[in-house]
Amino acid sequence: MTVPVIFRRTWAGFPCRAPWVRCTFAAMTWATLFAVPVTTLAQDAMMGTVLDEPGSAGLGFVFRAESSPYRDGGTRDDFLPLYLYEGERFFLRANEAGMRLWRNDTMGLEGFVERRLEGYPEDEAPASLDGMTVRNTGADLGVRFYVQRDASRWDAAVRHDIAGLSHGTEVRAGYAYTVERQRWRLQPVAIATWRSGDLNDYYYGVAPLEAREDRPAYDAGDGWNATLALYGKYRIFQHWSLVGGAYVTKLSSAIGDSPVVDDDLQWGVMAGAAYDFGNGQVRWDEDTAPTYVKVFYGRDSGDGCHLVRIMTLQCVSHNDDDPTDIYGVHVGRPFVSRFNGWPLDIVGYVGLLRHDDKGFQPDGWQLDAYMKGFWYGFPWSDRVTTRVGFGIGVSYAERVPYSEVTTQARRERNTSKLLNYLEPSIDVSLGDLFGSRRWHDVYFGFAVSHRSGIFASSQLLGTVDGGSNYLYAYLEATF
Repeated sequence: MTVPVIFRRTWAGFPCRAPWVRCTFAAMTWATLFAVPVTTLAQDAMMGTVLDEPGSAGLGFVFRAESSPYRDGGTRDDFLPLYLYEGERFFLRANEAGMRLWRNDTMGLEGFVERRLEGYPEDEAPASLDGMTVRNTGADLGVRFYVQRDASRWDAAVRHDIAGLSHGTEVRAGYAYTVERQRWRLQPVAIATWRSGDLNDYYYGVAPLEAREDRPAYDAGDGWNATLALYGKYRIFQHWSLVGGAYVTKLSSAIGDSPVVDDDLQWGVMAGAAYDFGNGQVRWDEDTAPTYVKVFYGRDSGDGCHLVRIMTLQCVSHNDDDPTDIYGVHVGRPFVSRFNGWPLDIVGYVGLLRHDDKGFQPDGWQLDAYMKGFWYGFPWSDRVTTRVGFGIGVSYAERVPYSEVTTQARRERNTSKLLNYLEPSIDVSLGDLFGSRRWHDVYFGFAVSHRSGIFASSQLLGTVDGGSNYLYAYLEATF
């Protein structure tokens, strides 16, 4: 069982009053992430304690341990990256992204899409579930109404499965109270959750064909769960904070009576760290902020040519046996310029990539969204601007790329459409190379498009161990 988002206050700071290009791009960036949330629902309340300022954005990570309700399920561990943003119209809250539909000083209405991390990982099913169809992560569409009164917040939400898995519905009502001091913040939370029979039966029912002597058929009905949680944050530096929390959930009898469920109590703990950029450094709202457009073309790397070997120049070979290509465009906006006064810029990108799978399977689209840092403090940069970049984000493929299908099949590993995205790169200014000021902000470079499941450590990413690497060349221009 998981808990809903309970936030301390309503944030502002995503101004879209200036040029439509800026507003459209900003909307695309955060709306793109609607389907790729990054942490579990059990942590949503904690996410409301991370950001300090209106319009803030944050990056971080969380380690999570959670008891499994399934017999022989034990304790599950997760490593989850955090991507956070709170704007005037759009928000990204770890596993959830959405839009503010209406609000005033004390109340608001939000629409959202969130990732439901329930069930069990495909390759880690406990023995009690042997022979059963895998029940795994899903996606919900929902609407939330909240009332904020000083440190108290009341929250009610309805969500429904849109992944075509459970076809179930969930209604949540919660209360949160925030205690805050100069460096720390605590937030106790109480939640009551009604789950429909379809939802409970999908995750905890046993179909007649799945029944056996020690696992009779079971049709789980609807029921109420209750959750108590405590989440918090401690600021250790100006922008760095430790975050964490714990919760316990009493499962309904509809779940607890299932022959595959071991206990009607579920607990979870989590701890991590987050960096809050703060609204003072964010440049989305500047009329003069440029837009970056990058076009690229590349091919998958050779067998054994993984990301670390590519970055250390030990391997830059292409796949010659069953090669596949990619091409696409990424569009970016500056997020932070000269981070902490260093020659380091951070840019947010979103874009489309097309897989040309050469007839091995139907071609497919890939959607990438990521934050990327560019370092340009080299001694020769006053003559030829040189940038080394590294991006991190998420990637969703319309269908699993052929290079991943074949590689994972050889290793007898599972695949996932949603994976973590990394992009190291190096480029130079063409204007500086050819002595043209007009072309100063046109860059030519090489990069790696890398998808992976973070060593099978994340249920969110399908517990995938592996992925793909594409070597590509690109041109990037600033407008």
